[in-house]
Amino acid sequence: MLRYALKRLGLGIIIVSVAMVMLFAMIYVIPGDPASVALGPRATPEMVQALRSRMGLDQPIWIQFFRFYFSALRGDLGTEVLSGRPVLDVVFEQLPYTLALIAGAISWSVLLGIPLGCIAAVRRGGFVDRVIGVLSVAVIAVPSFVIAIYSLLIFAVALQWLPAIGAGEPGNLASQLKHLALPSLAIGVGWVGYIARMVRASMLETLEASHIRTARAFGLTDRRITYSYALRIAILPTVTLLGVGIGNMVSSAVFAEIVFARPGIGKLVYEAISVRNYPVVTGAVLVTTAFFVVVNALADILIGALDPRVRTSFD
Repeated sequence: MLRYALKRLGLGIIIVSVAMVMLFAMIYVIPGDPASVALGPRATPEMVQALRSRMGLDQPIWIQFFRFYFSALRGDLGTEVLSGRPVLDVVFEQLPYTLALIAGAISWSVLLGIPLGCIAAVRRGGFVDRVIGVLSVAVIAVPSFVIAIYSLLIFAVALQWLPAIGAGEPGNLASQLKHLALPSLAIGVGWVGYIARMVRASMLETLEASHIRTARAFGLTDRRITYSYALRIAILPTVTLLGVGIGNMVSSAVFAEIVFARPGIGKLVYEAISVRNYPVVTGAVLVTTAFFVVVNALADILIGALDPRVRTSFD
């Protein structure tokens, strides 16, 4: 198990390194000069050149890359163009809001998706199974930003059950949870369909396994077989699905944070791109990439701990 975990973490380090190379290359080819944007249209060429020199933009591209790479390894992601603050501080100020949004979305998807998948598998071929199947496909097909806009119009504007914008009062957990409900629902409701379909398919396969037939032969109740034996095995693919889905949830968080006027990484990147604040863009994307890789590695390690067959297939 230790060797499998080390291999998985090593693969994650390679993925982050490749992502850093691709991120730097994409930022370099984007048109626009960060120094000119930061100083404004009234800046003289001498002022622009001085800022370019201070930011290291006058160096050859390979020197810029190695400075960026080794600085990132030390935890130094550079300095924000507009305020001069460390990029890591700016990113970590916004990161908790996005993590809370993703945690809320995962909660919606798990609490709704797993029970629906179980019910559909137990009532296979019946009316309830067909209804759950149609609803699952429907919520998967609808984009998250459409769900965000309509949930805002229905629950915040028309019914006035939940607040429309903001992240809640600092230190007030009840207020923060109320403000978190709608944006997390907008992101997580699509994954309810994915998880429900995944759990249903996995449950149907598990219920046909030999050990489940043996349990029935010993006279165990269907309820105990379903929830004590079959579900524990059928839920394993869901862990992998959630690990991959977190990356999509981070991208969907951009729309939710803009629609609901919430702080977060997505909104930070959107605003930084609009003003060509490249250090913030690279820092935020790099942190979210590392977070995504770590979550997937932990999900794979958890699956490997629960199912030894995964560890042998990785060798």
